[in-house]
Amino acid sequence: MNDVFIKIEGLYKVFGKTPQKIMPRVKAGDSKDDILIETRHTVGLKNINLEIKKGQIFVVMGLSGSGKSTLIRHLNRLIDPTEGKIIIDGEDIMQLKQKDLEQFRRHRMSMVFQRFGLMPHRSVIENVAYGLTVQGVEKKARSAKAQHWLEAVGLTGYEEQYPSQLSGGQQQRVGLARALCTDADILLMDEAFSALDPLIRSEMQDQLIELQEKLHKTIIFITHDLDEALRLGDRIAILKDGELVQEGAPEDILLHPATDYVEAFVKDVNRARALTVETVMKPPAHRITTQSIAEALQQMKTFSSDYGYYINEDGYQGIVLQKTLEDAVKNGAQDLIGKVHFENILPIAPETVLEQIIPESMGANYPLPVVNKDGDLQGQLPRSSLAKVLAN
Repeated sequence: MNDVFIKIEGLYKVFGKTPQKIMPRVKAGDSKDDILIETRHTVGLKNINLEIKKGQIFVVMGLSGSGKSTLIRHLNRLIDPTEGKIIIDGEDIMQLKQKDLEQFRRHRMSMVFQRFGLMPHRSVIENVAYGLTVQGVEKKARSAKAQHWLEAVGLTGYEEQYPSQLSGGQQQRVGLARALCTDADILLMDEAFSALDPLIRSEMQDQLIELQEKLHKTIIFITHDLDEALRLGDRIAILKDGELVQEGAPEDILLHPATDYVEAFVKDVNRARALTVETVMKPPAHRITTQSIAEALQQMKTFSSDYGYYINEDGYQGIVLQKTLEDAVKNGAQDLIGKVHFENILPIAPETVLEQIIPESMGANYPLPVVNKDGDLQGQLPRSSLAKVLAN
């Protein structure tokens, strides 16, 4: 099934009086600086090709002037490209007439701004309901919906306040509620949290993650902060001087930077906080699948190691050592493997951040078992793998 929701093909944007005349130079590979100096035209975007799946948080990041805000403004056609296609849910939005474009903006797409973008003369609930007002929704219905989203972002009781009476974090919660209130498929978030202080910014990131787990919106999130990108993004695209230099999963960006520019971005990232167990675990090995102690010992003797992960029909049960089984056989035990034979090593979840399991890993003599919420053994985390990824 093709679940690509937004497709960007061969997107170029040149700012200036005669951009079409400059396109041959852009395609020939002339530098952005040379084109600006010699023609007074600015290359905003150069041959951008991206696919964004429905329900993803897709982060676009780069330094100032990289083209990230230019890109996001193409998605609602606040800016039209010099060349290229933008296909959303199978429809080329470049072909939309003005009336259809207005309907598209009102119903399919919402935007959260860096500086909140609230109307100071309207109350909080009126700000949240504004998009519904534009859509022509009657007052009672839009007030009820606005109230629902205020509750969702934790602002119950602030309905009749005005933006000037709120903190920065509260104002941005109003902006987020307003964007969600229209039930738009797509949220565009342009540096939405960058004006907030670090603590409030972290809280807003938490709230967005929590809301996304329930709503599954398609979110295009612009940031210059790699820590934020790694925390929020299902996929990350990195721009430099209007060009796409790397696109991939957060762990791929962090562990396999494609260029020196990307490597400079990631070099100071705290990997222990940015990576999860799933990104560094190894395939599970040494499974014990027989129930009797004697048969389990025979099975273990075929392994290259002196331990095994005991699995039965209920899933992962525990780590068993060869010595434990040998001692049991010497003592004449004929029974089945049970809890008394397991090592005191708790399993870890694949989504766990590495920082949280460092003490357990350093104190364990065996690779930690990685077990999902259904009790299935997904992998193992050797201490050497953890040390290697953190050292690099």
